Amino acid sequence: MTLNSMTGFARCDGGDDSASWYWEARSVNGRGLDVRVRLPPGVEELEAQVRAAVSKTFTRGNVSVSLSMQRHGAPVEIRINEAALEQVIAAGRIIEERVFGAAITSDAVMAVKGVLEVAEVAEADDIRNARSEALHASFQTCLAELAKARGAEGAKLFGALDGQVKEIAKLTDQIAASPARTPDAIVSRLRAQVGRLKTADETLDEARLHQEALLLVTRADIEEELTRLRAHVETARELLAEDAAVGRRLDFLAQEFNREANTICSKSNDAEVTQLGMALKVVIDQMREQVQNVE
Repeated sequence: MTLNSMTGFARCDGGDDSASWYWEARSVNGRGLDVRVRLPPGVEELEAQVRAAVSKTFTRGNVSVSLSMQRHGAPVEIRINEAALEQVIAAGRIIEERVFGAAITSDAVMAVKGVLEVAEVAEADDIRNARSEALHASFQTCLAELAKARGAEGAKLFGALDGQVKEIAKLTDQIAASPARTPDAIVSRLRAQVGRLKTADETLDEARLHQEALLLVTRADIEEELTRLRAHVETARELLAEDAAVGRRLDFLAQEFNREANTICSKSNDAEVTQLGMALKVVIDQMREQVQNVE
């Protein structure tokens, strides 16, 4: 048995001689699989690999992946912005003419924003490729941790759903065994109802009353609903035992459970059966909430 949740979180740290980083991956409920990736500048080529790995690992859930990276003393070089320098020199000459030959110094020129630019030195391809491989390996570890977290949540979900399916089976059996469903109880209620009607209106035809009463009994019969509920219970147990993503099928099955419970409550003409039917609806509603978390 493997039941996975769509909820989980994982973080993995990594680094090399010139940089350190950490991956974060979190997932929440989703109708399908939606992957969102946030990467820092310079490693955008990893996005396709990240998306492919997530799609291979999960089938449902809103999965968010982010990478934070910090470089350690990356080599830099100072570059002269030639266009900015020419403009500053030209401006300096105009100033010299207007302030009686005041000289503009090189220090003043270099202090002008934009004349000097600091840029990181491009890394060698082998260093860049090695870091890319290390980042990818680190992400695979993070993804495995996320899958593990979703599995742990899935184990809790299994316990809850298994208990709810057992409770549905128990309530179904109690409804089926209710004394109110025995032929004697049904006949007794019909006689009482017919008697009240005849007392209220003596002109009513007794044969017609009995005929209508039989039709009501037929419409109120819940044997088919009980049979379907038992079949749904068996299907739920089979799904919980599957080693696959069963969330969608469990969601559909919970709707079927709810449909049968609603019909039982609408057909019921006995307080005990109605109470059991309402209790059944409560458990099914709890089950539907849990199923929304299953992959």
